[in-house]
Amino acid sequence: MTNRTVMAGLSALCMLGGCGPFPDARAPAVDLRPPQVESVEAVDPTHMQVRFDEDATLLAQRTRISPALAIAGVRSDGRLTIITGEAQVPGRPYVLETEALDARGNSSSFMAEFFGFNGNVPALLINELTPRGSSTHPDLTELAVLSDGNMGGVVLYNGTPGSYESRLIFPALAVRKGSFLVVHWKPAGMPGEVDETGDPSSSFGLDVCSTAWDFWVRGSTGLGGNNGVLALYERSGGSCIDAVLYSNRTSESDARYRGFGSAEMLSRAEEAVRDGAWKAAGARVTPEDAVSPEGSTGTRSLCRRADGADTDTAADWHVVPTSKASFGKANSDEVFAP
Repeated sequence: MTNRTVMAGLSALCMLGGCGPFPDARAPAVDLRPPQVESVEAVDPTHMQVRFDEDATLLAQRTRISPALAIAGVRSDGRLTIITGEAQVPGRPYVLETEALDARGNSSSFMAEFFGFNGNVPALLINELTPRGSSTHPDLTELAVLSDGNMGGVVLYNGTPGSYESRLIFPALAVRKGSFLVVHWKPAGMPGEVDETGDPSSSFGLDVCSTAWDFWVRGSTGLGGNNGVLALYERSGGSCIDAVLYSNRTSESDARYRGFGSAEMLSRAEEAVRDGAWKAAGARVTPEDAVSPEGSTGTRSLCRRADGADTDTAADWHVVPTSKASFGKANSDEVFAP
């Protein structure tokens, strides 16, 4: 192609589209993207912090919370804080509705859920579970209460906060040291499957426990039978209280995912270790660090030692003999022998 041909082509483009100076590719792009909310969290009974993906402010006149909490003010001092004139109910779900504005004038309206602040979370342990339940004895998990407190907003994950199949966010419930809570992971949909927040004998269904507070995870299809993590957190976005990693696999089970069988399961195992609730023997967590569910059934549960040992390792756990599952009472130290 000759220079003359190239020039002729450029002239034709100028005639079709108008010829002027080409835009400077070095000029900064105009920000037209509105701020995006990343989290809303109650940090004490009358303060909520809101985080965005960029610096932003809230329009106080367009901010409201339901169920109704009076807005006393909005403060911006490096982070956005909403102040209410009354205390939140611990663990109660609230919805924040507001409008955010960034420095370029871009705005976005959003709604976000948060849970009422609970400053009296009890000491808790995951104490027993049946990951291989049956139609008559569906999957359960027991929590042991080690100190008086309130369960409002405490979260139990079938998985971890970064990756989970289902979760239970507890409502406000005053509990006493020595009591138990039993979580039903596979409800049958019976009318009597109600969460017990007033009367511990008000629930009816498979394996309800008269000596514990029963709770039901709506929409859950149960725990993983071979691989899983149960993780207990003081609140959504809060610190980890306890976790249990279980697996019947080994590092040689597959060449990928360190033997855990899936990227999802590996991620959950790593998160439990990272959050300080489980320990790996080596530099990286492997299936050999987990509690084995082999031998467990709907009546042969995985039990923590009766003395409540909590080393965050498989040494704390064992499978009990048939019919020795002990939900709602002290654990058995008997060990299942195949």
